[in-house]
Amino acid sequence: METSETYTVKDLKLAEQGLLNIEYAESQMGALLKVRERFGKEKPLKRLRIGMALHITKETAVLAKTLIAGGAEVAIASCNPLSTQDDVAAALAKSGVKVFGYKGETKEDYYKFINKVIEFRPQITIDDGCDLVTEIHNKHPELIKDIIGGAEETSTGVLRLRAMEKDNALKYPVIAVNDSNTKHLMDNVKGTGQSTIDGILRATNILIAGKNFVVCGYGECGKGVAKRAQGMDANVIVTEVDPFRALQAVMDGYRVMPLKEAVKEGDIFVTVTGNKKVIDVEHMKLMKDGAILANSGHFDAEININELKKKAKTIRKIRAFMDEFTLPDGKKVFILGDARLINLASAEGHPSAIMAMSFCNQAMACEHLVKNRGRLKPGVHALPPEKDDEVARLQLEAMGVEIDSMSPEQKKYSESWREGT
Repeated sequence: METSETYTVKDLKLAEQGLLNIEYAESQMGALLKVRERFGKEKPLKRLRIGMALHITKETAVLAKTLIAGGAEVAIASCNPLSTQDDVAAALAKSGVKVFGYKGETKEDYYKFINKVIEFRPQITIDDGCDLVTEIHNKHPELIKDIIGGAEETSTGVLRLRAMEKDNALKYPVIAVNDSNTKHLMDNVKGTGQSTIDGILRATNILIAGKNFVVCGYGECGKGVAKRAQGMDANVIVTEVDPFRALQAVMDGYRVMPLKEAVKEGDIFVTVTGNKKVIDVEHMKLMKDGAILANSGHFDAEININELKKKAKTIRKIRAFMDEFTLPDGKKVFILGDARLINLASAEGHPSAIMAMSFCNQAMACEHLVKNRGRLKPGVHALPPEKDDEVARLQLEAMGVEIDSMSPEQKKYSESWREGT
Protein backbone atom coordinates (compact mmCIF):
# COMPACT_ATOMS: atom_id res chain seq x y z
CA MET A 1 0.00 0.00 0.00
CA GLU A 2 1.22 3.52 -0.80
CA THR A 3 -0.03 6.41 1.32
CA SER A 4 0.39 10.15 1.55
CA GLU A 5 -1.74 13.04 2.76
CA THR A 6 -3.53 13.09 -0.60
CA TYR A 7 -3.88 9.42 -1.50
CA THR A 8 -3.94 5.81 -0.39
CA VAL A 9 -3.60 3.40 -3.28
CA LYS A 10 -2.27 -0.10 -3.80
CA ASP A 11 0.70 0.64 -6.07
CA LEU A 12 1.67 3.84 -7.88
CA LYS A 13 3.56 1.77 -10.44
CA LEU A 14 0.18 0.76 -11.88
CA ALA A 15 -0.49 4.34 -12.98
CA GLU A 16 0.71 3.90 -16.57
CA GLN A 17 -1.81 1.11 -17.20
CA GLY A 18 -4.47 3.17 -15.44
CA LEU A 19 -3.87 6.10 -17.76
CA LEU A 20 -4.25 3.82 -20.78
CA ASN A 21 -7.54 2.46 -19.44
CA ILE A 22 -8.84 5.97 -18.74
CA GLU A 23 -7.86 7.01 -22.26
CA TYR A 24 -9.74 4.02 -23.70
CA ALA A 25 -12.80 4.79 -21.56
CA GLU A 26 -12.79 8.37 -22.89
CA SER A 27 -12.94 7.04 -26.44
CA GLN A 28 -16.30 5.46 -25.54
CA MET A 29 -17.68 8.41 -23.55
CA GLY A 30 -18.25 11.08 -26.19
CA ALA A 31 -21.33 12.52 -24.48
CA LEU A 32 -19.42 13.23 -21.27
CA LEU A 33 -16.50 14.71 -23.21
CA LYS A 34 -18.95 17.21 -24.74
CA VAL A 35 -19.94 18.24 -21.22
CA ARG A 36 -16.26 18.49 -20.29
CA GLU A 37 -15.60 20.72 -23.30
CA ARG A 38 -18.37 23.11 -22.22
CA PHE A 39 -17.29 22.99 -18.57
CA GLY A 40 -13.76 23.88 -19.63
CA LYS A 41 -15.03 27.08 -21.23
CA GLU A 42 -17.68 28.10 -18.68
CA LYS A 43 -16.07 26.92 -15.39
CA PRO A 44 -19.44 26.42 -13.60
CA LEU A 45 -17.73 24.69 -10.65
CA LYS A 46 -14.93 27.20 -10.13
CA ARG A 47 -13.22 26.98 -6.71
CA LEU A 48 -15.67 24.34 -5.44
CA ARG A 49 -14.67 21.24 -3.47
CA ILE A 50 -16.52 18.12 -4.62
CA GLY A 51 -16.28 15.01 -2.43
CA MET A 52 -17.12 11.71 -4.07
CA ALA A 53 -17.86 8.20 -2.80
CA LEU A 54 -18.06 6.27 -6.06
CA HIS A 55 -16.62 3.11 -7.58
CA ILE A 56 -13.05 4.06 -8.48
CA THR A 57 -13.13 2.92 -12.08
CA LYS A 58 -11.81 4.26 -15.36
CA GLU A 59 -15.24 5.79 -16.06
CA THR A 60 -15.29 7.57 -12.70
CA ALA A 61 -11.87 8.96 -13.53
CA VAL A 62 -13.37 10.53 -16.66
CA LEU A 63 -16.08 12.12 -14.50
CA ALA A 64 -13.43 13.43 -12.10
CA LYS A 65 -11.52 14.99 -15.00
CA THR A 66 -14.76 16.58 -16.23
CA LEU A 67 -15.47 18.17 -12.84
CA ILE A 68 -11.88 19.41 -12.62
CA ALA A 69 -12.24 20.92 -16.10
CA GLY A 70 -15.25 22.77 -14.70
CA GLY A 71 -13.04 24.37 -12.06
CA ALA A 72 -13.61 22.00 -9.14
CA GLU A 73 -11.17 20.35 -6.79
CA VAL A 74 -12.03 16.69 -6.28
CA ALA A 75 -11.51 14.05 -3.60
CA ILE A 76 -12.75 10.51 -4.04
CA ALA A 77 -13.12 7.38 -1.91
CA SER A 78 -14.45 4.01 -2.96
CA CYS A 79 -18.11 3.26 -2.33
CA ASN A 80 -17.54 -0.51 -2.26
CA PRO A 81 -14.63 -2.55 -0.85
CA LEU A 82 -14.23 -4.65 -4.01
CA SER A 83 -14.91 -2.15 -6.79
CA THR A 84 -11.70 -0.13 -7.01
CA GLN A 85 -9.57 -0.59 -10.12
CA ASP A 86 -6.12 -0.23 -8.59
CA ASP A 87 -4.45 0.99 -11.77
CA VAL A 88 -7.02 3.77 -12.13
CA ALA A 89 -6.60 4.80 -8.49
CA ALA A 90 -2.84 5.02 -9.06
CA ALA A 91 -3.33 7.10 -12.21
CA LEU A 92 -5.60 9.52 -10.35
CA ALA A 93 -3.09 9.83 -7.51
CA LYS A 94 -0.28 10.55 -9.99
CA SER A 95 -2.49 13.17 -11.64
CA GLY A 96 -2.90 15.03 -8.36
CA VAL A 97 -6.44 13.94 -7.52
CA LYS A 98 -7.10 13.13 -3.87
CA VAL A 99 -7.99 9.43 -4.02
CA PHE A 100 -8.41 6.82 -1.30
CA GLY A 101 -9.19 3.20 -2.12
CA TYR A 102 -7.89 -0.20 -3.10
CA LYS A 103 -9.56 -3.41 -4.24
CA GLY A 104 -10.31 -5.64 -1.26
CA GLU A 105 -10.14 -2.92 1.37
CA THR A 106 -11.22 -3.72 4.92
CA LYS A 107 -14.39 -2.27 6.43
CA GLU A 108 -12.17 -0.18 8.70
CA ASP A 109 -10.30 1.27 5.73
CA TYR A 110 -13.57 1.75 3.83
CA TYR A 111 -14.88 4.19 6.44
CA LYS A 112 -11.45 5.69 7.02
CA PHE A 113 -11.31 6.60 3.34
CA ILE A 114 -14.81 8.08 3.36
CA ASN A 115 -13.71 10.21 6.30
CA LYS A 116 -10.67 11.33 4.30
CA VAL A 117 -13.13 12.79 1.79
CA ILE A 118 -15.08 14.37 4.66
CA GLU A 119 -11.85 15.98 5.95
CA PHE A 120 -11.67 17.64 2.53
CA ARG A 121 -14.81 19.58 3.64
CA PRO A 122 -16.76 19.08 0.41
CA GLN A 123 -19.25 21.70 -0.71
CA ILE A 124 -20.94 19.18 -3.01
CA THR A 125 -21.17 15.43 -2.38
CA ILE A 126 -21.52 12.75 -5.03
CA ASP A 127 -22.57 9.41 -3.61
CA ASP A 128 -23.22 5.85 -4.78
CA GLY A 129 -25.17 4.20 -1.98
CA CYS A 130 -25.53 7.19 0.42
CA ASP A 131 -22.72 6.23 2.82
CA LEU A 132 -20.98 9.60 2.41
CA VAL A 133 -24.20 11.50 3.09
CA THR A 134 -25.12 9.44 6.15
CA GLU A 135 -21.59 9.63 7.57
CA ILE A 136 -21.69 13.44 7.31
CA HIS A 137 -25.14 13.62 8.90
CA ASN A 138 -24.36 11.18 11.69
CA LYS A 139 -20.85 12.23 12.65
CA HIS A 140 -20.03 15.58 11.05
CA PRO A 141 -23.20 17.71 11.11
CA GLU A 142 -21.10 20.86 11.57
CA LEU A 143 -20.13 20.60 7.87
CA ILE A 144 -23.70 20.74 6.59
CA LYS A 145 -24.01 24.53 6.73
CA ASP A 146 -21.35 24.84 4.02
CA ILE A 147 -22.68 22.07 1.75
CA ILE A 148 -24.53 23.33 -1.33
CA GLY A 149 -26.03 19.94 -2.05
CA GLY A 150 -25.37 16.42 -3.25
CA ALA A 151 -26.09 13.93 -6.01
CA GLU A 152 -26.91 10.24 -5.63
CA GLU A 153 -26.05 7.67 -8.28
CA THR A 154 -27.93 4.49 -7.45
CA SER A 155 -31.34 3.05 -6.49
CA THR A 156 -30.23 1.90 -3.04
CA GLY A 157 -28.89 5.33 -2.21
CA VAL A 158 -32.10 7.03 -3.31
CA LEU A 159 -34.13 4.66 -1.12
CA ARG A 160 -31.97 5.61 1.86
CA LEU A 161 -32.25 9.31 1.04
CA ARG A 162 -36.03 9.11 0.84
CA ALA A 163 -36.05 7.37 4.21
CA MET A 164 -33.91 10.21 5.60
CA GLU A 165 -36.27 12.75 4.04
CA LYS A 166 -39.29 11.00 5.59
CA ASP A 167 -37.62 11.17 9.02
CA ASN A 168 -36.72 14.86 8.50
CA ALA A 169 -33.10 13.80 8.83
CA LEU A 170 -31.82 15.00 5.44
CA LYS A 171 -30.42 18.49 5.96
CA TYR A 172 -29.31 19.52 2.47
CA PRO A 173 -30.71 19.06 -1.05
CA VAL A 174 -29.66 15.95 -2.97
CA ILE A 175 -30.34 15.31 -6.64
CA ALA A 176 -31.60 11.78 -7.28
CA VAL A 177 -29.53 11.27 -10.43
CA ASN A 178 -30.70 7.66 -10.51
CA ASP A 179 -34.24 8.85 -11.32
CA SER A 180 -33.26 10.43 -14.64
CA ASN A 181 -34.38 8.35 -17.63
CA THR A 182 -30.90 8.45 -19.13
CA LYS A 183 -29.64 6.89 -15.91
CA HIS A 184 -32.07 4.28 -14.55
CA LEU A 185 -33.48 3.21 -17.94
CA MET A 186 -29.98 2.89 -19.41
CA ASP A 187 -27.42 2.28 -16.64
CA ASN A 188 -29.69 0.06 -14.53
CA VAL A 189 -31.21 -1.94 -17.38
CA LYS A 190 -28.49 -2.10 -20.03
CA GLY A 191 -25.45 -1.65 -17.79
CA THR A 192 -26.42 -3.93 -14.89
CA GLY A 193 -27.80 -6.54 -17.25
CA GLN A 194 -24.60 -6.90 -19.27
CA SER A 195 -22.08 -6.39 -16.49
CA THR A 196 -23.78 -8.83 -14.10
CA ILE A 197 -23.62 -11.64 -16.63
CA ASP A 198 -20.03 -10.61 -17.38
CA GLY A 199 -19.16 -10.85 -13.68
CA ILE A 200 -20.76 -14.28 -13.27
CA LEU A 201 -18.95 -15.62 -16.33
CA ARG A 202 -15.56 -14.26 -15.25
CA ALA A 203 -16.03 -15.70 -11.76
CA THR A 204 -17.21 -19.15 -12.87
CA ASN A 205 -16.85 -19.69 -16.65
CA ILE A 206 -20.16 -21.54 -16.34
CA LEU A 207 -22.49 -22.28 -19.27
CA ILE A 208 -25.61 -20.13 -18.90
CA ALA A 209 -27.66 -21.93 -21.56
CA GLY A 210 -30.11 -24.44 -20.14
CA LYS A 211 -29.68 -23.30 -16.54
CA ASN A 212 -32.55 -22.26 -14.30
CA PHE A 213 -31.59 -18.65 -13.63
CA VAL A 214 -33.41 -17.02 -10.71
CA VAL A 215 -33.59 -13.21 -10.60
CA CYS A 216 -34.65 -11.87 -7.20
CA GLY A 217 -36.20 -8.47 -7.86
CA TYR A 218 -37.71 -7.14 -11.08
CA GLY A 219 -36.88 -3.47 -10.88
CA GLU A 220 -34.89 -1.89 -13.70
CA CYS A 221 -31.74 -3.82 -12.75
CA GLY A 222 -33.64 -7.10 -12.48
CA LYS A 223 -35.26 -6.52 -15.87
CA GLY A 224 -31.83 -6.07 -17.42
CA VAL A 225 -30.36 -9.17 -15.79
CA ALA A 226 -33.36 -11.33 -16.71
CA LYS A 227 -33.28 -10.22 -20.35
CA ARG A 228 -29.57 -10.89 -20.73
CA ALA A 229 -29.86 -14.30 -19.07
CA GLN A 230 -32.75 -15.16 -21.35
CA GLY A 231 -30.68 -14.01 -24.32
CA MET A 232 -28.06 -16.59 -23.34
CA ASP A 233 -30.75 -19.30 -23.37
CA ALA A 234 -31.30 -19.59 -19.63
CA ASN A 235 -34.68 -20.56 -18.21
CA VAL A 236 -35.46 -17.42 -16.22
CA ILE A 237 -37.47 -17.44 -13.00
CA VAL A 238 -38.36 -14.15 -11.27
CA THR A 239 -39.22 -13.62 -7.60
CA GLU A 240 -40.87 -10.39 -6.45
CA VAL A 241 -42.75 -8.76 -3.57
CA ASP A 242 -44.26 -5.98 -5.69
CA PRO A 243 -47.46 -7.13 -7.48
CA PHE A 244 -47.09 -4.87 -10.51
CA ARG A 245 -43.45 -5.81 -11.09
CA ALA A 246 -44.40 -9.46 -10.73
CA LEU A 247 -47.13 -8.88 -13.32
CA GLN A 248 -44.60 -7.23 -15.63
CA ALA A 249 -42.32 -10.27 -15.32
CA VAL A 250 -45.17 -12.63 -16.19
CA MET A 251 -46.14 -10.48 -19.17
CA ASP A 252 -42.49 -10.41 -20.25
CA GLY A 253 -42.61 -14.18 -20.51
CA TYR A 254 -40.85 -15.28 -17.32
CA ARG A 255 -41.99 -17.74 -14.70
CA VAL A 256 -42.82 -15.99 -11.43
CA MET A 257 -43.04 -17.77 -8.09
CA PRO A 258 -42.21 -17.32 -4.41
CA LEU A 259 -38.53 -17.69 -3.55
CA LYS A 260 -39.28 -20.73 -1.35
CA GLU A 261 -40.33 -22.52 -4.56
CA ALA A 262 -37.67 -21.04 -6.83
CA VAL A 263 -34.86 -22.22 -4.55
CA LYS A 264 -35.76 -25.83 -5.36
CA GLU A 265 -35.32 -25.26 -9.10
CA GLY A 266 -32.59 -22.66 -9.47
CA ASP A 267 -29.04 -23.31 -10.65
CA ILE A 268 -27.93 -19.65 -10.55
CA PHE A 269 -29.39 -16.95 -8.30
CA VAL A 270 -28.91 -13.19 -8.63
CA THR A 271 -30.24 -10.67 -6.09
CA VAL A 272 -31.04 -7.16 -7.34
CA THR A 273 -33.50 -5.78 -4.78
CA GLY A 274 -31.74 -3.16 -2.64
CA ASN A 275 -32.97 -4.98 0.48
CA LYS A 276 -31.42 -7.33 3.06
CA LYS A 277 -31.52 -11.08 3.71
CA VAL A 278 -33.34 -11.69 0.43
CA ILE A 279 -31.63 -15.08 0.26
CA ASP A 280 -31.16 -16.48 3.75
CA VAL A 281 -29.50 -19.66 4.98
CA GLU A 282 -32.91 -21.34 5.23
CA HIS A 283 -33.33 -20.77 1.49
CA MET A 284 -29.87 -22.18 0.80
CA LYS A 285 -30.72 -25.39 2.63
CA LEU A 286 -33.45 -26.03 0.05
CA MET A 287 -31.23 -25.37 -2.98
CA LYS A 288 -29.68 -27.90 -5.31
CA ASP A 289 -26.19 -29.08 -4.46
CA GLY A 290 -23.79 -26.73 -6.27
CA ALA A 291 -26.14 -23.75 -6.62
CA ILE A 292 -24.39 -20.48 -7.51
CA LEU A 293 -25.35 -17.25 -5.75
CA ALA A 294 -24.41 -13.74 -6.86
CA ASN A 295 -25.51 -10.24 -5.89
CA SER A 296 -25.88 -7.16 -8.07
CA GLY A 297 -27.64 -5.02 -5.46
CA HIS A 298 -25.48 -2.31 -3.96
CA PHE A 299 -24.65 -3.79 -0.55
CA ASP A 300 -23.61 -7.30 0.52
CA ALA A 301 -26.69 -7.69 2.77
CA GLU A 302 -28.96 -9.20 0.09
CA ILE A 303 -27.41 -12.65 0.54
CA ASN A 304 -27.02 -13.45 4.25
CA ILE A 305 -23.37 -14.38 3.93
CA ASN A 306 -22.58 -13.53 7.57
CA GLU A 307 -24.99 -16.17 8.86
CA LEU A 308 -23.80 -18.62 6.18
CA LYS A 309 -20.23 -18.26 7.44
CA LYS A 310 -21.42 -19.24 10.93
CA LYS A 311 -23.44 -22.26 9.74
CA ALA A 312 -21.08 -23.67 7.10
CA LYS A 313 -19.04 -26.78 7.94
CA THR A 314 -16.23 -25.75 5.61
CA ILE A 315 -15.38 -22.77 3.44
CA ARG A 316 -12.97 -23.01 0.50
CA LYS A 317 -11.87 -20.48 -2.11
CA ILE A 318 -12.30 -22.29 -5.41
CA ARG A 319 -11.48 -19.40 -7.74
CA ALA A 320 -10.54 -15.76 -7.24
CA PHE A 321 -14.15 -14.65 -6.75
CA MET A 322 -15.87 -17.97 -6.05
CA ASP A 323 -16.12 -19.46 -2.55
CA GLU A 324 -17.54 -22.90 -1.74
CA PHE A 325 -19.64 -23.22 1.43
CA THR A 326 -20.49 -26.73 2.68
CA LEU A 327 -23.72 -26.80 4.69
CA PRO A 328 -24.23 -29.10 7.71
CA ASP A 329 -25.97 -31.73 5.52
CA GLY A 330 -23.02 -31.82 3.10
CA LYS A 331 -24.70 -29.78 0.41
CA LYS A 332 -22.52 -27.13 -1.29
CA VAL A 333 -23.40 -23.62 -2.42
CA PHE A 334 -21.06 -21.21 -4.21
CA ILE A 335 -21.01 -17.50 -3.34
CA LEU A 336 -19.51 -15.15 -5.92
CA GLY A 337 -17.57 -11.99 -5.11
CA ASP A 338 -18.10 -12.19 -1.34
CA ALA A 339 -21.79 -11.45 -2.07
CA ARG A 340 -20.80 -7.92 -3.12
CA LEU A 341 -21.53 -6.35 -6.50
CA ILE A 342 -20.50 -9.16 -8.82
CA ASN A 343 -20.26 -6.86 -11.84
CA LEU A 344 -17.49 -4.90 -10.12
CA ALA A 345 -16.00 -7.60 -7.91
CA SER A 346 -15.01 -9.95 -10.72
CA ALA A 347 -15.62 -7.76 -13.78
CA GLU A 348 -15.20 -4.07 -14.66
CA GLY A 349 -18.66 -2.68 -14.01
CA HIS A 350 -20.85 -1.10 -16.64
CA PRO A 351 -19.51 -0.39 -20.14
CA SER A 352 -18.05 3.08 -20.56
CA ALA A 353 -20.72 4.24 -23.04
CA ILE A 354 -23.43 3.57 -20.46
CA MET A 355 -21.53 5.39 -17.72
CA ALA A 356 -21.10 8.39 -20.02
CA MET A 357 -24.83 9.02 -19.69
CA SER A 358 -24.90 8.47 -15.93
CA PHE A 359 -21.96 10.78 -15.40
CA CYS A 360 -23.34 13.46 -17.72
CA ASN A 361 -26.23 13.52 -15.26
CA GLN A 362 -23.84 13.73 -12.30
CA ALA A 363 -21.91 16.63 -13.83
CA MET A 364 -25.12 18.46 -14.70
CA ALA A 365 -26.47 17.81 -11.20
CA CYS A 366 -23.44 19.58 -9.73
CA GLU A 367 -23.97 22.50 -12.12
CA HIS A 368 -27.69 22.62 -11.26
CA LEU A 369 -26.93 22.72 -7.53
CA VAL A 370 -24.53 25.63 -8.00
CA LYS A 371 -26.93 27.60 -10.19
CA ASN A 372 -29.72 27.10 -7.65
CA ARG A 373 -27.63 27.57 -4.53
CA GLY A 374 -29.83 28.54 -1.60
CA ARG A 375 -33.06 27.96 -3.55
CA LEU A 376 -33.40 24.18 -3.16
CA LYS A 377 -34.84 23.01 0.14
CA PRO A 378 -33.26 20.09 2.02
CA GLY A 379 -34.64 16.87 0.57
CA VAL A 380 -34.56 14.69 -2.53
CA HIS A 381 -34.85 16.49 -5.88
CA ALA A 382 -35.06 15.42 -9.51
CA LEU A 383 -32.81 16.74 -12.23
CA PRO A 384 -34.97 18.86 -14.59
CA PRO A 385 -36.39 16.90 -17.59
CA GLU A 386 -34.64 19.19 -20.05
CA LYS A 387 -31.30 18.01 -18.66
CA ASP A 388 -32.39 14.42 -19.29
CA ASP A 389 -33.20 15.36 -22.88
CA GLU A 390 -29.85 17.07 -23.25
CA VAL A 391 -28.01 13.93 -22.12
CA ALA A 392 -30.01 11.84 -24.58
CA ARG A 393 -29.15 14.25 -27.41
CA LEU A 394 -25.47 14.20 -26.48
CA GLN A 395 -25.44 10.39 -26.46
CA LEU A 396 -27.22 10.17 -29.83
CA GLU A 397 -24.71 12.65 -31.25
CA ALA A 398 -21.83 10.56 -29.88
CA MET A 399 -23.35 7.50 -31.58
CA GLY A 400 -23.77 9.32 -34.89
CA VAL A 401 -27.58 9.01 -34.77
CA GLU A 402 -29.86 11.74 -36.14
CA ILE A 403 -33.55 12.14 -35.28
CA ASP A 404 -36.49 14.15 -36.57
CA SER A 405 -37.80 17.41 -35.13
CA MET A 406 -41.36 18.74 -35.09
CA SER A 407 -42.47 21.37 -37.56
CA PRO A 408 -43.87 24.61 -36.08
CA GLU A 409 -47.37 23.36 -36.94
CA GLN A 410 -46.77 20.04 -35.16
CA LYS A 411 -45.31 21.78 -32.12
CA LYS A 412 -48.31 24.09 -31.89
CA TYR A 413 -50.69 21.12 -32.26
CA SER A 414 -48.91 19.16 -29.51
CA GLU A 415 -49.30 22.09 -27.11
CA SER A 416 -52.93 22.93 -27.93
CA TRP A 417 -56.27 21.48 -26.89
CA ARG A 418 -58.47 23.35 -29.39
CA GLU A 419 -57.98 21.26 -32.53
CA GLY A 420 -59.84 17.92 -32.46
CA THR A 421 -61.48 15.61 -34.99
